[in-house]
Amino acid sequence: MISKLIPGMTGVAIKAKVASKGDKRSVSTKYGKSQVCDVKLRDETGEISLTLWGDQISKVKEGEQIFIKGGYVTEWRGEIQLNIPKTGMIEKVSLYA
Repeated sequence: MISKLIPGMTGVAIKAKVASKGDKRSVSTKYGKSQVCDVKLRDETGEISLTLWGDQISKVKEGEQIFIKGGYVTEWRGEIQLNIPKTGMIEKVSLYA
């Protein structure tokens, strides 16, 4: 449940709908250039931002129901965000499951 997520949580598993997906953009990090995309996830309890990097971006589409496993929660510029490390997982879920 999105409403129960707080900064510092790790090992987060959550099912939510992709409410919106922004455009991907290039950013420079200490590891070099990378692609990043901001997504809003929604469930019956609330909404949270999700940051997708590199190959993760193509794994979700607006309107899809997804399941995330191994995520962690941070706060950036006063907004709570969900993040998925390389060891985490994103998969599409059937709306009827």
